[in-house]
This record gives sequence, structure tokens and C-alpha cells, in this order.
Amino acid sequence: MFYRENGQFKTTYRADQQIFPILQDRMAIVALLLVGFALVPMLASDYLFRAILIPFLIFSLAAVGVNILVGFCGQISLGSGAFMAVGAYAAYNFFVRIEGMPLLVALLLGGVSSMLFGMVFGLPSLRVKGLYLAVATLAAQFFADWMFLRIQWFTNNSPSGSVSVSNLQVFGLSLESPMAKYLFCLTLLVLIALLAKNLVRGAVGREWMAIRDMDVAAAVIGIRPMYAKLSAFAVSSFIVGVAGALWGFIYLGAWEPAAFSVDQSFRLLFMVIIGGMGSIMGSFFGAAFIVVLPIFLSQFLPALAGLFGFEISTAAVSHAELMVFGGLIVWFLIVEPHGLAKLWSIGKQKLRLWPFPH
Repeated sequence: MFYRENGQFKTTYRADQQIFPILQDRMAIVALLLVGFALVPMLASDYLFRAILIPFLIFSLAAVGVNILVGFCGQISLGSGAFMAVGAYAAYNFFVRIEGMPLLVALLLGGVSSMLFGMVFGLPSLRVKGLYLAVATLAAQFFADWMFLRIQWFTNNSPSGSVSVSNLQVFGLSLESPMAKYLFCLTLLVLIALLAKNLVRGAVGREWMAIRDMDVAAAVIGIRPMYAKLSAFAVSSFIVGVAGALWGFIYLGAWEPAAFSVDQSFRLLFMVIIGGMGSIMGSFFGAAFIVVLPIFLSQFLPALAGLFGFEISTAAVSHAELMVFGGLIVWFLIVEPHGLAKLWSIGKQKLRLWPFPH
């Protein structure tokens, strides 16, 4: 094999099957990792860690999980908040009920519990799809809300369903400072995102995309719909469950079932739609947009109103935020279904031509 891609020659299958086969992509990823692990900890304030960076990392991880199910496999899900809740409460029970349970193991076990929960509520995908599947997964959300409010065993006999964790450590290192929490979340996000990127490029990912594009044709050519759909639910629920455990343990510290309401499910779905369905990088763009936009509007709209001599209330800013979200969702669903990831792809194509012109 000997061919040219973006001005770069490929001579082996191994070179073609790299996670990032283009040199400029590898350079960009290395630069981003250096910025994330070295530059940001030196420059960011505690407020930036708590209010923006840590939520962005956790939402990015959750959006990667939702994108695998919705974007790559085409299975609409409105139960992501429930999967986050199962991951958080399962990790909490493993952490407090088993003496000496390591935090990292508890988080991963929370993801495994969410995976099993997601596979159970993914069974309807074998018979229904579209809006009917969305309603079926919405049932998982209501069931999780009822379960964690009414069954007090899950909340260590707390009548309100509120639980809390403290004195978190990983390999003997404390996670009390915002910087330590940020680095821990970033490490998990990088590892899981790379695994997800590799997974969607392999045989399993191609099966998911075949089911998404036309499930009947996929079954005709030998792809098993049951295996493909349930594996997508399993992987997605595991990642979302780990993200839910991080949201509870790292970001909130103390939480109740309302922290994982149906609003969280819609928020994650909006991230995937705005960022770009079927794109791992789009999950990061969508999470950044959802996290940063409310902060930007809360600062920009009052300043803009002040230029014209009148004030704008906090409620008006909140309503404007919903209007912007609604408009963008309609735009990306109808006009540009690939979301912000399409702009990223166009930019990459132009940059790739620079040092290696055709």
C-alpha cells in the first residue's frame, strides 16, 4: 500500500490505522495536552477551576458517552441524567460501605453499575427506535428519581436522599484543592476519550455507524443489531456513569437526586447536538459552549444594556440563555447537523495544507 493523504504518504496499514494519522493532528493534540497539564495549572485561579474548568471536563466526559449512543449508533436517549445518578450513588455506596475502597476503583465500579442499568433500559432499542426509544429511556430517568428518593438504602438511610463525601485521595494524594481535582478529572477524561476515539474507529464503531445509517441493511450484511445496540448502551452508560460519579464526588461533594434531574439529560443531549453528532471532538465543543455561554451572557447582556441606559434583570438573562439555546438547537438540527465539529473539520483541512501542500 502506498498512497497520499493530505500531502502525507502512507506506506503501511499500521501508519494508516493510527488514532491520529495526520501529523498536524498529532501535533495539535500534544500541544493541547501540554497546555492542559502544564500551562493551565500555573495560570488558572481557584474560581476558574471551580466554575468553568472542572464542570467543562466532567460534562465533556459525559458528552463523549452520550455521543457514542446518539451520534455514532443513532439511538436517541433522554436517560443520561439517570445513568449519571446511578454512577454517582453506586460509587458512593461502594466508597462508604467497603472499608478501604480506593476512590478510583469506586468511580469505575459506579461506571460498571451504570452500564448494567443502561443495558436493562436499552433492551427496548431492540424493538423500537426514534421517539418511542426516547420515551423508553425517559422512563429510566423517572425510575432513577423515584429509586433514590424512596429507597433509603441507596442514600445510606438519608431521608432526603442527600449524601456527601470528603477527604478524597488517589494513590495517597489529596484531592481537596481545586487544582488537584482539575488534574484528576483531566487525566480520566484524556484516557477515556482516547479509548473512545480508538473504539469508534474499529470494528465495533463501524457496526454502530452501520446501525445508525440503516439498521435493516446492517442486519442483511451480517451485523447483529442486538449486539451493536446493547454494546453502544453499555459503553455509553459506563462513560456517563463515571462522569456522574465525578460530578458528585469531585464537583459537588454533597448531592441529592435533583442534581441528576431530567434537565441534566437534556443538557447533555444539547451538548451533542450543538457540538456535532458522531464526533468525539464535537463533544468537547458542545460541553465548552454549554458551560461558557451562561457565564458569557450574564456578563455581556447587562453590559450591553448599560450602553443604552437601561438595566436587565437576572431573570431576563436566564430567559435569553434559553432562547439562544433553542435557536442554536434548531439551527444545528435543521441547517448544520454536524454542529461545531464541522467548523473544526474545515479549519483542520485548511491547516493541513500549509506545511504539506498538495
